Formats: sequence, C-alpha cells, structure tokens
Amino acid sequence: MTAPARAPGASPHASDSVSDAQVRRAGRSLIFTLYGALRAVKLYPVENAAVQKALADVTAQARSLFELAGELELRMSGEFIFVNQTRLRLDLDNFASFSHLLALFRGAGIGSITLEPKVEAKDWLIFLSLLQTPSADDPGARFDQLIQKLAGAGVTAFTLTPPTDHNDDDLEKNKERAKRTYAQSVAATRDLMTSVRMGASANIKKVKRVVQGIVDQILNEETSLIGLTTLRDYDEYTFTHSVNVCIFSVALGKRLGLTKLQLYDLGMAALFHDIGKSRVPQGLLTKADGLTEAEWVQMAAHPWLGVFALFQVRGMQELPYRSMVVAYEHHMKIDLSGYPRTTHARKMGVFSKIVAIADSFDAATSRRVYQTVPWSPAEVMREMRDNPRRGMDAVILKAFINLTGVYPVGTLVVLDTFELAIVHAVNPIADMLSRPIVRIIADALGNLSHPGVLADLADRNADGVYLRTIIKTEDPQRYGIRIGDYFV
Repeated sequence: MTAPARAPGASPHASDSVSDAQVRRAGRSLIFTLYGALRAVKLYPVENAAVQKALADVTAQARSLFELAGELELRMSGEFIFVNQTRLRLDLDNFASFSHLLALFRGAGIGSITLEPKVEAKDWLIFLSLLQTPSADDPGARFDQLIQKLAGAGVTAFTLTPPTDHNDDDLEKNKERAKRTYAQSVAATRDLMTSVRMGASANIKKVKRVVQGIVDQILNEETSLIGLTTLRDYDEYTFTHSVNVCIFSVALGKRLGLTKLQLYDLGMAALFHDIGKSRVPQGLLTKADGLTEAEWVQMAAHPWLGVFALFQVRGMQELPYRSMVVAYEHHMKIDLSGYPRTTHARKMGVFSKIVAIADSFDAATSRRVYQTVPWSPAEVMREMRDNPRRGMDAVILKAFINLTGVYPVGTLVVLDTFELAIVHAVNPIADMLSRPIVRIIADALGNLSHPGVLADLADRNADGVYLRTIIKTEDPQRYGIRIGDYFV
C-alpha cells in the first residue's frame, strides 16, 4: 500500500525516512504492550503495580513510534492491523494479541485510531477500560457510546473512526481472488495427474505458479480460500482433495511460523502428496465396494509409487526433494504403524506430519465412491484429537485445531436460538475456539435464507450473556443444504 500524497509545500514526516521494517518492529512492540495493558486493566485494580507498569509501557511504546515516524495511526482492515501505512505480520508468537485486539476493535465498531503525541497513561487507562466494558450489542451503537464516554471523561488523545466501506470491497476482492486461485489450482492439478498417468511430461512451472498463488492468498487473507475447501467436488475428488490438502497445509504451516519460502516447499509437497495414485489402476480408485487384500496392497503402494513418479518428474525439471519425502511418509503415522512399512528406525519429517493431518481431515470430510456419507468436520476433529491410533503429531494437531476451531469451517450447527448456521471462520479470539464466526442460514421456524447473515458467537449482551451458543452439529443432507453454495 502506498502512502498518501503530501500537499505541495507540506513539511515531510519523519516516516518518510524510516523503513517499513522499523515501523513494523515498533508496531509489533506496541501491539504486545497494548495487549498486556488490556489484560492488566481487566484483571487488577487501577492501583496495582502490574497495571501501572503496563500503562507506562504502552505509553512509552506509543511515544517511541511518534519519535520514529512522526505520526501514529492504528487501522483495522479485514484480518490485518496497519500501523500508519505498514501492515503488521501475523505470526504464531503474536496470534493471540492480534486476534484479541481485532475482535475488540471490531466489536466496538472501530476502524482506525489516530493518537496524539500527548497521550498519557491516564488516557490509556480510561480508553482501555471503556473498550472492555459491555454495552450495546450493535458495533455502531457501541462506537457512538465510546465516543460520548471518552468526550465526557475529557480524553482527547484518541481520534476514532468507524470501518469504511472500502474494507468490504477488499473482502469481496479477496473472495473473488480466492475463487480464481482455487479454480486454477484444480485445473493445474488435473493436468499434472493426467500427464503422469499418461507418461507425458508434467508442467512443473505451472504447478509452482499455482502453489505461489495459494501461499500468497493464505498470507494475505486465508478465510476465503479455506472456505472454498468445503466445495469438495465428488466427481473430481482426486484433484480437489490435493488442492484442499495444499491449502490446509500452507495455512497450518503459516500458524507454525514457517517462512514464505518454506511455505512454497510445503505447498508443493502437499499438492504432490497423492501423485502415486496416478499409477494405481483407475478401477481401484473408483471402486465403491470394499477392496480385496490384493487390491489393498496395490492401493497401499501409492506412497512409494509417488516417489518413483516424482523422481521421473525431477529428472526433467527442478522439484524440491521434500516432495518425495512427503509422498512416501504421509500415511506412516508417527509411531510408524501405518504404511509403507519400514525396516529401519526413522522419524517422520515435519512437512509429512503437517500433510498427514491435512490429508486425514479433508479425506474424512469428503464424499467419495466408498464414503457416500462423510463425517461432519466437527466429528472428524474430535476423532483426530481423541483417538491416538490415528497417529497424529499432538503439537501440530493442536495448531491445526487452533487454525480450524473446535467447529471447523463448513460445519452445520444448531444454535440455542433454534437457528441453523454454517461455521464461516474460526473466531480470532484465542480462547473462543468453540465460538466461531457463523453464517445464520435459517431462522427458528426453519425458513432458509441465502447468503444468510454473519454472527460472532462470542458476542454478549449488556449482562455478559452470550447471544447465541452452539448446541449440536447436524447433517446438511438432512436439510437438503449444500455447504459449498455458501462459500462461492
């Protein structure tokens, strides 16, 4: 994003001479201290030493940013926080603080906060206390109340503005970009698998561009692309499954703090993880009945067949070696009780553990020829979490649950208001994994609506009581609902 143009004759800001990296580092420090101050103000009385130190820290950090950049504006756009014109990066170590602040600002109807250089600790105390005080349910009404109370308290160091319509435009553009990325990814995967099956040369450059598009989209705004994994095309399962596993793996890798280059390698490995199935007889892949023992042996050979296929591809074009490792290991399980069996002690690689979790989740929630009634995403998540025989890495699985929530995207739920809703996104508040953002698609009388209305299940009324709560999950087929229709 470019900085706004200066009027002729205006004096240059200090920010013109500092780099984005400097602002980003100082901005991250401000977010950390702001989060710490919010928690301290909420947990302890004003005179407590922890509160006084937290307020002093956030005041000092704000002044440091003024000295560095000459101005200070915090702006919320979609799932991102900007300091002045610089977007702060969301990493594993700052996920809780970012998410909590975004949820607070969104709930209070705040789009941006411009601070004055004179901001003091007492200003922060009043602002943060009011920000966390339950009031009106509607963000617009809460915003008006917050402005009035700040004015009544004589606090003039903060200038608040509501979200702009431009944010909604950005979200729509991200959604359209995600659709293009997903469609291009499925087409490229179809061409790749067909080329390998026919013994023709695969276009790796095209696949690399697809993976780069997925990584860039996940880093920019992951919600739209993850939502499209609910499409899970029955007729093109092999291709959509590979793309979905790539999307989940890259999003999980991002949560685990992998670099952009590592995410590219992980995305390639995830997209190629089932390439060995292109060398399994088509009749076995589409067989509706159970496999015989001989047929199962053929099917279970696809990991090492995938290694052979990738060796052949790698001989013609550059391909990360990790892709072969993941193709070989993704069904092994961490205790090596899966397949292929190994005669030597080994440990699954991190990429293989990530792809194994993404693969298991998407496979179990998809309708296939031999699985006409898939599990609900919430059921799959419970099984992966509670059944150690699934062979998942516990730490990476926990990160996956933080990514998807207890009720993953696409889960049909019944609320205590008797409304039907589809889980739209995980709640950005770290301790609200069981209270996702949902899209209400039917009222208490069963009247369906499209596209429905978004609702945050973490919202409470003035008494602190949650407005809506999930009471159970449901099978979409029972109501004739196609989950994917609500994400396109």
